[in-house]
Parts: sequence; C-alpha cells; structure tokens
Amino acid sequence: MRIKPQRIPFAALAALVAMPLAAQTPDRAVYEVTFTPAWSAQSHPLEYPKAGVLTGPHFSGIIGTTHGAGYEIFKAGKAPSPGLERLSEMGKHDPLDAEIKAAIAKGSAGALFETDGIKDLTRPVKFSITVDTRNPMVSAVAMIAPSPDWFAGVGNVSLMEAGGWVVAKTLDVYAYDSGGDDGTTYEAADKDNNPKKATALAGSAHFVQGGRRVPVARVTFTRR
Repeated sequence: MRIKPQRIPFAALAALVAMPLAAQTPDRAVYEVTFTPAWSAQSHPLEYPKAGVLTGPHFSGIIGTTHGAGYEIFKAGKAPSPGLERLSEMGKHDPLDAEIKAAIAKGSAGALFETDGIKDLTRPVKFSITVDTRNPMVSAVAMIAPSPDWFAGVGNVSLMEAGGWVVAKTLDVYAYDSGGDDGTTYEAADKDNNPKKATALAGSAHFVQGGRRVPVARVTFTRR
C-alpha cells in the first residue's frame, strides 16, 4: 500500500519559518555588557579619594566569568579566595584568573573575561560575553581603588529566564568588603587579618547614606 505524502499548506510553512528566535531558544547568546560607574564625590562624599594620576579614584579592570549554578567568584558570608582577596586589595587579576581557569577546566565555569583598569569614571565601559545553556550565569568583580579590600561586584546573574534568553537586564552594582583587611577608610594602612573574615556588603558610611546603600556602578546586559 502506498502512503500519500502529506502536503503542508504554504501558510503553515511560512508560520513555522517565521517563529521568533526566543521560541527556538538557541544554545548560546552574545551579550554586550555596559558598566557605567556611579562612584563620585557627589554620590559618595565621605572621604572620597583625591584626584591623582596614580592614586586617584578608579576601578581596577573588571574580571569575571560565565558559569552555571555550581560556581561562584564570591559569596556574602563566605571567606574570600586568595584570588578575590588580592583583587580587592591590590586590583590584580592574578591569581583570580587562575582560579577561574581551573574552574573552566573542571567544567564548572564557561569563559573568562577581563577589561583594562577603569580610570575615567565619567564614561561607560563596554565589552561582549557569550553565554550558553550550560553556563547562563555571569559573575564579575573590580577593585574600588584606593581602598583596603573593597570591590564592586555582581554575582550569579542569570541571563536565561523562563527557558529563554533575556533581551536586556540592568542591575545596580554595590560595594563589598572582601574580608581580607580590617582597614576602614579608602587610604587606610594595611591591616591584614587572619583568619579571613566573611565577605559582606560594605556597611560603612562611605557606601550607606540615610540607611540606604548607594550603588557604585550600574551594569546592563543587552542581547545582540
């Protein structure tokens, strides 16, 4: 018995071809990341660092990774890794970059990304990242400099929601104390502590005004 092939009406075929990409949920997505500084003498007046070529207020280069739910660069309530401590105290990317690369080799993280230091706090910094269904989350940190061990960070930002890639997501970026140093002012002398304390949102008056935390930056993820 011969089976007649079914014909798909042209209108139905056209509808299938025209399905939005969001419905198809591709395995990976590229995002433009825009980091906009919001740390200034006007927004954070208490002891704001004086301008200077080498010592003036700035952020270290941003360092971060894409990852899944089983990995974290930092976590409030947990002592810092050696890499996070050095980043927060000196602005150096090593050995945090090595820690991230080790996580990538184990399959716990996706891709490392880094930027140069951020000296001009009046302009946004832009770069691109690629996430995939195995590593749909993003975490990133940058030292607030000068400071004892303070850093700006976002952690476990998921770019996949309800089974699809988000079009855009914007987050305020807050200051954290890594727990590696007991200094309490921007230019405090080194007061390394051992054992290390737990990382926590910075609670000093430098970053909290009238009972409200004041963000030091804003980050936007925009899908390309």
